[in-house]
Amino acid sequence: MPRPTARNLAPNLRRRGSRTPDAAAGTGQGLIDLLPSVEVELATTDKKLAKVTADAVVLAVQKTPAGPVVLLPADAKGLPLDLEEQAKAVGATGAADEVKKLAAPKGSPWPSIVLTGLGTGDESPSHVEALRRSAGSATRALGKTDHAVFAFPVESVEEAAAVAEGIALGAYGFRAQKAKTAHSVGAPLTRATVLTSGIEAQEQELTAAVNRAEVLGRAVSRARTLVTLSPDVVFPESVAELAQALADGSTTSGKSSGELTVEVLDESELRAGGFGGLIGVGQGAARPPRLVRIGWEPKSPVESVALVGKGITFDSGGLSLKPANSMMTMKSDMAGAAAVLATVFAAAEAQLPVSVTGWLCLAENLPSGTATRPGDVITIRGGRTVEVLNTDAEGRLVLADGLVAAREEDPGLLLDIATLTGAQMVALGTRTAGVMGDDDAVETVLAASVASGEDLWPMPLPQHLRASLDSDVADLKNIGDRNGGMLVAGLFLKEFAGAQEAAGESAVEPVGPWAHLDIAGPSFNEDGPWGYTPKQGTGFGVRTMFSVIEMVGGEPV
Repeated sequence: MPRPTARNLAPNLRRRGSRTPDAAAGTGQGLIDLLPSVEVELATTDKKLAKVTADAVVLAVQKTPAGPVVLLPADAKGLPLDLEEQAKAVGATGAADEVKKLAAPKGSPWPSIVLTGLGTGDESPSHVEALRRSAGSATRALGKTDHAVFAFPVESVEEAAAVAEGIALGAYGFRAQKAKTAHSVGAPLTRATVLTSGIEAQEQELTAAVNRAEVLGRAVSRARTLVTLSPDVVFPESVAELAQALADGSTTSGKSSGELTVEVLDESELRAGGFGGLIGVGQGAARPPRLVRIGWEPKSPVESVALVGKGITFDSGGLSLKPANSMMTMKSDMAGAAAVLATVFAAAEAQLPVSVTGWLCLAENLPSGTATRPGDVITIRGGRTVEVLNTDAEGRLVLADGLVAAREEDPGLLLDIATLTGAQMVALGTRTAGVMGDDDAVETVLAASVASGEDLWPMPLPQHLRASLDSDVADLKNIGDRNGGMLVAGLFLKEFAGAQEAAGESAVEPVGPWAHLDIAGPSFNEDGPWGYTPKQGTGFGVRTMFSVIEMVGGEPV
């Protein structure tokens, strides 16, 4: 990917050095006060298991045709000799997401033995991901526990890192808006130690792996909470205020290696700047839209990446009103923006050597006398016109504005992430996201998804579907062929972001590649928790985008 020769702010973007006034009016508190303030403390040790004192020891169990097999660490001294018989007695099978508990022998340095299933190996895309999910399942079951030692048979830094990451992701519980029932959530595991006696590695490698797991745990937790919080507290102004508050409270900018900035466009500036997508979608709501640019600029960047997130903080469908049942989870329609916000701050915390800009395209999509009507024509940033035939296909309109603004800075790689289409879930289900776009960008995202454990699947952008977006009265319309709806939405975004389409309008040649991630299904879990994934907001996309930035910067993943 080419290095940009210059980075120019999009016209009319202004830097704000203080929080947006009255952003949380009516909420009683700012969003930053609702984010998790407690996290698990991670460590590693190369001591023998019998020398580690904890409240519980966690062991992995493999499911096999012959029955459960407890995978013991290199030194299993202190564990019961008949452990597998005891495991069978309590019903352990080794199935994925299964957690069983045993009493440890009298005098053990840990009074409880926790058995967590790895499955057969077919349930996860890799052994590393199986370790990550198994550690997450055990951590969820260890609420109200102070300290646990995870004695998995890890043989590499990568495997130890996966266990640490699973712990960090599993130690999550949403209690921000619970009052009388907050106790039902329970406190997460306080401390976890990963046993690494079977690994030949330098201490700094393991320390770096643990630090990375902690950074990602904080980032994913932040994104999950933003998606799970109710839409009366998460709205465009409050999210803009949160971004500024996080930047104000960050210690990153005090370091010599980079600067963290937040810039906001309000509704009058959006209108003056020609951001017709955001204005058109948000004009029916009492709370106006915002475009937020979060920038991490290291001292000597090796490359630049732009991330654009759909941030519809509540989607009623607008005048093309959704059925009541379809609105119940529409607080989650800002999961893309939540993931972008969390990723940029994580990149800054980790001091990644890549310029990262996050664009949060924030609006509420509500019906009113001022809402956009089916048949209206709006003008996207840059001048292209769009006939709006369905106001419930609004995410692509705000993303178009964000993508054009991001392209104006000529990033080396451009990604957008959005809960964009119900067709994504029809095609891929609720745990697998779709990725499409320019080949180079798609390949990078897929490689990062494998490293992170998040499940993405490549989808095409068939040119024969493009004609269905042609409009009789504007440059294009916001809906096309119903069949292949996920692909049609991707083709719409390609008009504003694709490398080939953007090359003719850019001062830099060639233009950095683009990929679109449709996370409609995996961003929000309506079923029960599994692995390290909680119910409600999942934080999907944060780890993949973070890994993309690492790959672009030449960092090991």
